[in-house]
Amino acid sequence: MSSIYRTLFTSARSNTVANQLRLSFVRASPHYLPALSNGALLTSQRYSSSGSQKIYGSALEATKDIPSGSKLLVGGFGLCGIPENLIGALQHHSHIKDLTAVSNNAGVDDFGLGLLLKSGQIKRMMSSYVGENAEFERQYLNGELEVELIPQGTLAERVRAGGAGIPAFFTATAYGTQIQHGGVPIKYSNDGKRTPIISSQPRESREFNGINYIMEEAITGDFALVKAWKGDAFGNLVFKGSARNFNPAMARAGKITIAEVEEIVPVGSLKPDEIHLPGIYVQRLIKGDSYEKRIERLTLSQEGGELSSPKKGGDSHKKRERIVRRAAKEFADGMYVNLGIGMPMLASNYVEPGMTVHLQSENGILGLGPFPKPGEQDPDLINAGKETVTLIEGSSLFGSDDSFAMIRGSHVDLTILGAMEVSCNGDLANWIIPGKMVKGMGGAMDLVAADKTKVVVTMDHTSKSGAHKILPECNLPLTGVSCVDRIITDLCVFDIDKQRGLILKELAKGVTVDEVKAKTGCPFEVASDLKETY
Repeated sequence: MSSIYRTLFTSARSNTVANQLRLSFVRASPHYLPALSNGALLTSQRYSSSGSQKIYGSALEATKDIPSGSKLLVGGFGLCGIPENLIGALQHHSHIKDLTAVSNNAGVDDFGLGLLLKSGQIKRMMSSYVGENAEFERQYLNGELEVELIPQGTLAERVRAGGAGIPAFFTATAYGTQIQHGGVPIKYSNDGKRTPIISSQPRESREFNGINYIMEEAITGDFALVKAWKGDAFGNLVFKGSARNFNPAMARAGKITIAEVEEIVPVGSLKPDEIHLPGIYVQRLIKGDSYEKRIERLTLSQEGGELSSPKKGGDSHKKRERIVRRAAKEFADGMYVNLGIGMPMLASNYVEPGMTVHLQSENGILGLGPFPKPGEQDPDLINAGKETVTLIEGSSLFGSDDSFAMIRGSHVDLTILGAMEVSCNGDLANWIIPGKMVKGMGGAMDLVAADKTKVVVTMDHTSKSGAHKILPECNLPLTGVSCVDRIITDLCVFDIDKQRGLILKELAKGVTVDEVKAKTGCPFEVASDLKETY
């Protein structure tokens, strides 16, 4: 037996790590069994007992030593895969305050991290999406909460890098936007004037192979709070459905990771190739007492099994259906496609029979199926719009960091998303109205920065007030620079050429060129082969 193993075994026999090493060594090298006699070798029964030192009796016990001012990495996407019991325990420990919470979003007003916002225990959120959490938005706009908004893929990669010991990296995401230039409000004044008193700092930029990138720093946390489906005493974890999302990345980047699971299983009952997260990343484990598993957007299939259908009613319905049907013509057989929340997602209803389109969702799904039938919904299976979904044959599931590697790496052929404004050279604005409306950029900045992904915008040609949405320059903060390839509205289809600008390619039925000119805020070229197509 080598001296290094003999030293480890004899000098720390009572140490849990040494016990683990002894058993692992014996399993790998049974011929050393005689050398480990006289109490050096623990039996498997005693080893199982010592391995359970990671298991805590309750969420309250596992979280009681979290200090005020800690940075917490919190798994989940919307309400899917959130550590309900650990969040509830923190709310119970009301003396723990001034927390920085790193999470894709903050749940809803009365559930998930929304509970800690309401109790005033969170000082700063680092998130990509505010969404429909009215309390989150209210506290931010009223100067009660610091909010650092981060593109969703950048957030996932910053956390993944932190867990991998990589201090920083370069990404094309958000180049040319306010994220690069700095000045995004992190905290507003609380005097009603909404004056930014803390703002984001500029990012370093650099060019690689003719493409511009910005530098982003890694994120680590004092504690990570994650939720899994099953775990064993070693801390090995298995996640269910799309509840994997940010959980594995957060777990890897926490100095102390606390995992809650629905079931603690015996060591060895999880097959090695089934384990999604090895126990080396988990220091504490609890079995959750109860799970509400609230569904944020219960969405069920329509008659005929459609993924969704435009809401019926008047001109608005007709306009949306016209746009959606035209958008579906962008699909080609075998394409990998990401569809944005709302109108873009509806285009999947109109995939031509016999055509295969692989729908990708940023929260970790490739191969989205229809919405579930009533009674078949699964709270652990949602799309990026937080709607209940199903999977089709050939689907795959993965974490959010893998999902955005697909996106940033240009493995997605087509993305269709909505917009507030688009400029004549293809700039896109769709994530914030400063001082008024904050939804967050979500994954949009990552999607439009992918070099080889075609970007199509679907939107009403003008706002409800009749204001132009296609402009010489965007008035709102940008999501991406010169990134849009095609615009589909209720009136027409524009292509955007990087040198020539807007080119009118198609008209909706009954629409004239003069009408398009009157409702477009910048000049455009009319294609020689202009058609009335939809």
